[in-house]
Amino acid sequence: MTSEFQPPYVPLSAVNSTLQSQGFALLSAASVAEWLAASPAELAALHAGWNQLPADGYLKDGGRYRSRRHSCFVVDGPKVEQVPHRAHWQPLEYNALHGGMQRWFEPMEPEVVAQPAWGRLLARLGDAASALRGAQPWFVEAHPFRIDTTDGIGRPTPEGAHRDGVDLVAVFMVARHAIKGGESRVFEANGPSGQRFTLREPWSLLLLDDARVIHESTPIQPMVADALGWRDTLVVTYRKGGFQGG
Repeated sequence: MTSEFQPPYVPLSAVNSTLQSQGFALLSAASVAEWLAASPAELAALHAGWNQLPADGYLKDGGRYRSRRHSCFVVDGPKVEQVPHRAHWQPLEYNALHGGMQRWFEPMEPEVVAQPAWGRLLARLGDAASALRGAQPWFVEAHPFRIDTTDGIGRPTPEGAHRDGVDLVAVFMVARHAIKGGESRVFEANGPSGQRFTLREPWSLLLLDDARVIHESTPIQPMVADALGWRDTLVVTYRKGGFQGG
């Protein structure tokens, strides 16, 4: 049986320097809660939104295993503003499977976006993006995902190892239920080095410098055959200059 690699978490005080030096950084659930000044109850309230995610109707592999929403924001220092709903678009250069398509997903529910913890989360990630690239307005896309085992197997990244065409990618592990697999893998975009690990702590966080690394997650399977399992994540991307697709 393949051994599971543990996440190489870094102290909260080292997150910016680690992201700058190696292109990615990992924060434990306890560090994330401290960083966001968020109580367990506040994080649980955010997670409640994952129970109402519509099915992804754009999967080109014919799968039924992914549900999601999508909303956009502009973050400028402590100021967080939701912008009018728009399509999610990526060029084929970054997403060979679903690039070049305007994908219209349902927006995040207003009661989730209105929670104070959500605004703090976006502002904190904006601080990390500014530490990496310099202070400026950030064009933010937020994607709550649920990958489940409806098809017997669920693919968190059906497009394979990829970049997102942004400056900063944040991947929160929100919850795992009755699954195996779902290993995270991070590789140098222009080199041979890489790391693999499995995020298990609810609200642990992987931060990625999208210019320097590519990333993927391995498929999930149910712990018990024919039983439904799932993996909930929150992916938030920060891009300077504007949203992809204009």
